[in-house]
Amino acid sequence: MGEPGRLIRRVAALAQHHVTNLWVNTIISSSLVPDHLRWVLLRASGYSVERSLIGARGFIGSRKIVIGRGCSLNRGVFLDGLGPVILGNQVSIGMNALILTGSHEMGDPDKRAGALTSEAVRVEDGAWIGANAVVMPGITIGRGSVVGAGSVVMKDVAPNAVVMGNPARIVRRLDEPAVPVPTTSADA
Repeated sequence: MGEPGRLIRRVAALAQHHVTNLWVNTIISSSLVPDHLRWVLLRASGYSVERSLIGARGFIGSRKIVIGRGCSLNRGVFLDGLGPVILGNQVSIGMNALILTGSHEMGDPDKRAGALTSEAVRVEDGAWIGANAVVMPGITIGRGSVVGAGSVVMKDVAPNAVVMGNPARIVRRLDEPAVPVPTTSADA
């Protein structure tokens, strides 16, 4: 078939991609679909999604995304899907959080955004990512950890750690006993 055959296959693949994107990120993501039903429609569409609560107006970039049981994804959560995104069980993600798996190599001065790259992101069981947080490619968010709202995660987060800021830094360990605050005689 040669060149015309390749062109036809390419056009068919692009059409399928656009139809899938329309179905998943416009219709299923619509506010008209109840949050508790969204996971069922995604699973019926071939996505690896367990029973979860998935808010409206989110973006699911590909079938490389895995959503574990009991997850809660708030409104507007963006999972780019260029590379795998694996959400464990009972993961909570706040509104408008971004989980990115794609980036670019550094290009020459004429075009700094060079070749496209991707790295998987893993969010382990029980982790909580706050609203408007950004998780960069290649990151693992450890089991039971917390990412503060608005944080930019550029390094792996240890299990049971609380990270905040830009760039996100550990502010507390949840697996260590809390240090009591000393009281003074003026407090008594």
